[in-house]
Order: sequence, then C-alpha cells, then structure tokens
Amino acid sequence: MYRIFIVEDDKNLAELIENQLMGFGNDVRTVSNFRNVMEEFQDYDPHLVLMDIGLPYLNGFHWCEKIREISGVPVLFLSSASDNMNIVMAINMGGDDFIAKPVDPLVLSAKVKAILRRSYEIEGNPNIIDFEGARLNLNDGMLSVNGTSVELTRNEFRILRTLLENKGRIVSRQDLMLALWQDDCYVEENTLTVNVGRLRKKLEEAGLRDVIVTKPGRGYLIS
Repeated sequence: MYRIFIVEDDKNLAELIENQLMGFGNDVRTVSNFRNVMEEFQDYDPHLVLMDIGLPYLNGFHWCEKIREISGVPVLFLSSASDNMNIVMAINMGGDDFIAKPVDPLVLSAKVKAILRRSYEIEGNPNIIDFEGARLNLNDGMLSVNGTSVELTRNEFRILRTLLENKGRIVSRQDLMLALWQDDCYVEENTLTVNVGRLRKKLEEAGLRDVIVTKPGRGYLIS
C-alpha cells in the first residue's frame, strides 16, 4: 500500500482524487494547513506527492523545491496553468510529471500507477557501469564521479542508464520515452527534453562535459 500526499486547495477536487486513489488500495492524505506543508509532508512520509501550482501563501514550485532539499519522492504536478512554461518550471523544480486541469480520472490513474511502478519496483541485479572516470550503480541509482556522489532523480538515472547500456549507439527519443515511461502513453514529449537537459547540467557540474551528444532528428548518444 502506497502513501499519497495531496497538496491541492480545491477541496472538491482533492476529495475526488483522494477517493479515487483510495479505491485502488492506497493510503491518501490531503494537506490541512497550507502554511505547514513541509511539516505535514515529513510527518506523513509519502511515496508520492500530487502538487497543485496555485496554492495559498506559497505556490507549488516553492514546496516542490523544499521537498527536493530533503527527499527524492516523486512529485506529480496538477495545474490549470498547463502552458509549456509551467511544465518546464515544474520539471526544473524537481517535478517528475505534469497533469493539466481539468483532471481526467483515467489519465490521473495511469500516471500515478506508472510513477509508483517505476519508482518502487526493483529491477534487475546489482551492477556497476564505469564511464569517463565515473561510476553508475544500477542497484541504488547512485552516480559517483572521482569519489563524489551526484544525486540523480529516477528519470535522470533511467536516461543515463539507457544511454550507457547502448554506449556507442544512437538512442532515439522514442526509445528513451519507452525506457522511462514504458506503457504510460500520456507523457508530454517536452518532459524528456527537460530531463535530458537537467541530467546534462549535473554531469557538467561534476566535470563530465559533452558526455551526452545530441544527434538532431535521430536521438542521443554516449560514445
């Protein structure tokens, strides 16, 4: 049973989502005090957060950023402000995905199930991939560069793993989408672009420059 934390100020929508997710056997809690989101988050210790953007006092971007300071729990944004800028902002602040309002119950269920599955189902056996003086642990998802740990989100880890497992070969955007989201057919393609950009930045900050090469119209490559 997964614990899902809803940060949504529309009481009717929050109740609808809560009932729907509880119907699938999850334990669900909705925030009660929008001044103390972090306190309630830490007390509940959820497996997934559903985060609205427009909230009383401080917006969802702020709370996602605060969550990312202490936790890698997946965050799924919900918002009527579904333009590309808000999607990019949501991902850049550490969000894992985005659903536009009005929320389609089938889309919500599909995304929640997919995120929980890819975040908490253990895949494969412990293994190590070494590259460019760095080491990626396939068991715990940790990347170390010259003895220094680099924290990756689940999506960043899956992108890096897929590219490394296909080292020397171009991986198409479609294949990367399948590797990340498998049977989740509701993913915004822009989400992949943002995640690749964020992974590139982390690698560069760790001293690994030009590791991921873009092949326009074809995909990505680690040579």
